[in-house]
Amino acid sequence: MEISNVVEGYKITIGLEIHAELKTNSKMFCGCANSSESLPNINICPICMGHPGTLPVINKEAVRKVLLVGKAVGGKIADFTEFDRKNYFYPDIPKGYQISQYKFPLISGGTLSGVQLTRIHLEEDTARSTHDTPGVSLVDFNRAGVPLMELVTEPVIHSSTEAMNFGKELQLLLQYLQVSDANMEKGEMRVEVNFSVSKSEEFGTKVEIKNINSFRAVGKAIDFEYKRQTALLEKGEKVIQETRGWDENKGITFSQRKKESAHDYRYFPEPDLPKLLLSEIAEFSDENLKSSLPELPNEKRERYLKDFKLKIEDIETFITNREVGDYFEQVASDLVALGDEAIKLASNYITSDLLGYSKNIDSSFKPGKVTATNFVQLITMIKKGDLSSRGAKDVLKIMFEVGGSPEAIANEKDLIQKSNIDEIKKIAEKIINDNPEVVIEYKAGKESLLQFFIGEGMKVTKGSVNPGVLKTIILDLLK
Repeated sequence: MEISNVVEGYKITIGLEIHAELKTNSKMFCGCANSSESLPNINICPICMGHPGTLPVINKEAVRKVLLVGKAVGGKIADFTEFDRKNYFYPDIPKGYQISQYKFPLISGGTLSGVQLTRIHLEEDTARSTHDTPGVSLVDFNRAGVPLMELVTEPVIHSSTEAMNFGKELQLLLQYLQVSDANMEKGEMRVEVNFSVSKSEEFGTKVEIKNINSFRAVGKAIDFEYKRQTALLEKGEKVIQETRGWDENKGITFSQRKKESAHDYRYFPEPDLPKLLLSEIAEFSDENLKSSLPELPNEKRERYLKDFKLKIEDIETFITNREVGDYFEQVASDLVALGDEAIKLASNYITSDLLGYSKNIDSSFKPGKVTATNFVQLITMIKKGDLSSRGAKDVLKIMFEVGGSPEAIANEKDLIQKSNIDEIKKIAEKIINDNPEVVIEYKAGKESLLQFFIGEGMKVTKGSVNPGVLKTIILDLLK
């Protein structure tokens, strides 16, 4: 993303705090269902509502999912860890405090997409507040207590593009690990940006932009803050350390409150929960965590490049859209015997034609009635020369809409390429005899006219002749 009206000489420093709701059956510290309900305040109980005298219990699966993320990013998994109370008042915090982690997070360090990480810890989500009616605020406690992973980066990001790319890569990782759906539109993943500008190597005054719910908004908020803060500094004014919100409609950030520091939250260890020694829990052993890791996005990128020699754009399509990637994997496994070129050809038809047909119907990928087996047959026919590129596209469209064998469709529509030499020779001789002036020009040195003869042959046969065979025969006749 480019920043317009850039003021030169300022260094951007960005750190990200990203929250993601974890996919577990129950909430973080109680047995209520971890489920988004259309009706408010359905999945609640005395524990997640913060009633006096209730005792929380740690969700073991939520801990395991955060440890999987830590293992995937190469972070250091804690041996000793504990939960803390983060004290503050807000209507969406029924207890008056949030159970989080402070000094002893589950994960320390690690890297993702070239960005160094500070920590990954586990906490409970807050309730959801809505302000749709002027003068009225409503609170839905279904979300209160949902397991929430927070990942914090080091302040090593220096552009809006880099910040957006990091967020997308983290979203992919969480989805591949199946620890979170990380759907930003549903609030399952939220980004907070810590941003500063400075003319020196020292950090400028940090401003936090809270709860951004799309990658596009992350980029726009960063670019807006850059212009806002540099304008202040150019006028000799100071940037105030504060928390700001993002107004999507106006495309601006706005002041919310003075930025809190850690001491403002009066952290102290949660007295109602036990300390954890993770090395004593068999499920959390290094061996068990490693065996639970799937092939990660970057590993898949490297394999596609090394094994199939695919275009970078095709690889990213298969990585970011797992349904398309799974379909490609089925096809590629059956085309290995035909070599890399056949697999690359399949990749081209999937990412252009098949994905194009699918998007005309729905935003998600659906291969219509094209089974992987029939698609492999189509690519095989193209490689054998039975179908031209044009003919293959026509057959694929019919396969998508009504299904069926590509060979049967091609025969029915008379799209099988003619490769009979005697038959093609008769066609070529007629074209040459009907165009004596063009033959003279060609023999006089205008060799580009060869394409004219080939084009005429394709026109006469309605594209059903093998262009390679046609070209060879025409060249022989013209000699």
